[in-house]
Formats: sequence, structure tokens, C-alpha cells
Amino acid sequence: MTTSLARNRNYTLLWGGQALAEVGFSATMLALPLLVLIITGSPMLSGLVLTVDATAQLLVGLPAGALVDRWDRRRIMLCCEAVQVVALGGLVAALWFDAVTMPHIMAVAAVLGVCRALFEPAEDACLPRLVPESQLATAVAMNSARSSLGQMAGTALGGLLLAVTRWLPFLVDMVTHVVAFVALLFLRVPPSAPVESHPHLLRSIGQGLRWVWSRREIRVTALCAVVLNLFFTAFYLVVIVLVKDQGESAGAIGVMAAMLGVGGVLGALAAPFLHRALGPHRSIASVFWVLTLLVPCALLVESPYLIGVLFALMAFLAPTANTTISTHQLLLTPDELRGRLSGVMGVVVGAAGAIGPLVGGALTEALSARTSVVVCAVGISLVTVFVTLSPTLREYGKVQEEKA
Repeated sequence: MTTSLARNRNYTLLWGGQALAEVGFSATMLALPLLVLIITGSPMLSGLVLTVDATAQLLVGLPAGALVDRWDRRRIMLCCEAVQVVALGGLVAALWFDAVTMPHIMAVAAVLGVCRALFEPAEDACLPRLVPESQLATAVAMNSARSSLGQMAGTALGGLLLAVTRWLPFLVDMVTHVVAFVALLFLRVPPSAPVESHPHLLRSIGQGLRWVWSRREIRVTALCAVVLNLFFTAFYLVVIVLVKDQGESAGAIGVMAAMLGVGGVLGALAAPFLHRALGPHRSIASVFWVLTLLVPCALLVESPYLIGVLFALMAFLAPTANTTISTHQLLLTPDELRGRLSGVMGVVVGAAGAIGPLVGGALTEALSARTSVVVCAVGISLVTVFVTLSPTLREYGKVQEEKA
């Protein structure tokens, strides 16, 4: 009889520790740009600190995946937590003694991005060794719920803590990583099959890229996810501009944006059931069709709260699609390549997420906000048609592929 996830000691240790760390991380990601704005008064520098974090994660993503496949994954996670504790502790000390500088803040942002680039593939690669195959989809969905809950709680907490004093959100984040480090000390990951030798790092990265490219299912789902992510993140920015132009308050816009998290949490809790009930193709295609139908509705409502409801509905099925795709990819990929798979996918999807707001900004400068919504709707509709008709996705998960 298979032990439930709640009684799986290793999984609950990992999930619980990272749930706290997600809250701390989200608090820091809100507080860092606000701190820079307080210190410098420059919106450009405030945005730059997040750009540094995201750029560091993208630049390190491919080599990080290769390193995860050659080093002990639990040790990588432990080192990432320890490094983040040191980086955040240094920032707290600098703020306490009023000695913080912009280069110091940017360096902390870069360190956090690098640690995330290493930690996420290590965790993804460990997951199939911590839970039985029959529970992997549920574990993936619960990790998604953890991230959404952490983002919601941490974002709210970050602003409140920063209002108390400048160093408090970073101290709280540091403490959460200490707790996560201690939890990882008790984690036991079943050993992987020994690998006699590893190729040069660049060759190892190339192997990972060739693996992803050689698997048609992975290639097609990655392409569709990139296009959807690009147009949706562009649409998200366009809608914020549209609502702001209507004279709505920052508070109302914040509530509207937070509804994405609400939809994500509810969707993640429902994902294990929907993943089984819908089947692979419908699980993936449904999120595309929901966005295709709901994105144009943003033109029909003016209330930011109603748009927030649309956001929640848009986010609800995303965890189901992610669960279907991630579970299949992890089971398809040999253990010695799982770190590189996660690294490649993180870079590809992350790059689309980074470019999307730029596309949204360019659209709103060249066109009206309402016309920009139409452009995003058309882009999403086209990729939805492809997903619906693609023979590869219609047979997704049904064809047994040979593992390399």
C-alpha cells in the first residue's frame, strides 16, 4: 500500500521548508525594489534590481541544470539555502548600520537569482526519487500550490514589514531560509545510479539541449508555453495600463493583480483531480481555450475587481496543464538528465516571461491599450488553434517513447 504524501516524511520536510522559504522570498522580491525606491527615489533603479535577479537566473540556468546532474542534489539545495542566509544577513547588517549601497543591493539580487537557478532544477530532479510514480502528479500540483500561497502571503507580508522598518522583511526571509536549511538536513534522497564520468560542462549542457530538442512532445509543449507566456505577460501589463488610464487607484489595481494568485492556489488544489479527469490533451488545451475566451472580455468590463475575477479564472487551469506537462516530462527523462531538463525549461519559459512585459510596453506605446488587448487575444487564439489540432499534443502521454 502506497503511503500518502502527507505521511511521506521526505516530501513533507521538503514541502514545508520550501513553503516558508517561498513566503520569505516573495516578501524580499516586493521589498527590494521598494527599498531601492526609498533610498534613491529612482523608479528605473527600482526596476533594475528585479531585472538583475531575473537576468542572473536566466544566465545561470543552463549550466545550473548541468551541474545538478553531476553534483549531489541535496547538497546543492543545502548550499543554496546557506548562501541565501549569508547574503540576506549581510543586507540586514548593512541596513541596520545604515551602510547599504546600490552595488550591495544589486549583488544580493544576483545571488538570490543564481541560487534559485540552482535550487529549482535540484528540487525538480529529486522529486521523482522522493515520491512514487503514482503520486508524482499530486506532488507537482502541491508544489505549484506552495508557490502560489507563498507569493500571496509573502507579497502582503513584504509591504507590511517594510513599513515597520527597512531591514525587517529581509530578516524574516533570512529566518525562513534557516528553517528550510534545517529541514533539508533531515531530508533523505534515495541515491541515483552512479555515473562513471561526466563530460566537459559545455558538452554536458549540449547533451541536455539535444535531449530536449530530440523529444517532440517536450519541444512542442515548450514552444506553445513560450508563446502563451509571452502574450499573456504582455496582456497583463497592457491591462494594468488600461485600468490605470481609467483612473483606478493603486490599491484597486493591487487587488486585481492578487486575484491571479487566488486563481492559481485554487487551481493547484484542484489540479490532481482535473489532471486525472480531463486527460493529457484536454488538460493542456483547456488553459489555452480559457484564455482565448476570457482575454477579450477585458475589453467589456471596466471594474478592476471584475477584471480580477477574470484573472482568477484565467489562472485556475494553469496548474493542471503544468502538472500534466511536468509529470510527463519528469517520467520521460532519465534521472541523469532531469536537472538539465529543468534548467532548459526554466530558461526558455523564463525568457518568454521576461520579454512579454517589454512586448506589452511596446504595444501600448505604439497602439492604444484596447487595441493592444486585441493583438494579445489574436496571438493567444492562434497558438490555441495549434494546440487543439497538433497531432503530437492530441496523443500527449499516450505514446511510449524510448528513454535515452
